[in-house]
Amino acid sequence: MSHDQDHVRTTRDKLVRMANQIATFFRSKPREQGIAGVAEHINKFWEPRMRRQLFEMIDAGHPGLDEYVREAAPKIRRPPPEEKPAGAAAAGAQQA
Repeated sequence: MSHDQDHVRTTRDKLVRMANQIATFFRSKPREQGIAGVAEHINKFWEPRMRRQLFEMIDAGHPGLDEYVREAAPKIRRPPPEEKPAGAAAAGAQQA
């Protein structure tokens, strides 16, 4: 496994852990209020890149995400797709 793949895995593991910690905190509230709290916290404090990676895991059915995180997903703002720098597209075409 390359260094880049290790970094992505480690970053995603950290995001799962952080999201699950948020969910654990909000389990002290009534269920619907807790789920809304998870979404509100992630919307307020997570940058678009973090939310994008979270949605990639949610969309892929990542088994490690807490139920409250999965239930909060429709209330979390989905960031726009990541744009590739103009030079990256040209470089990829040259490598093909």
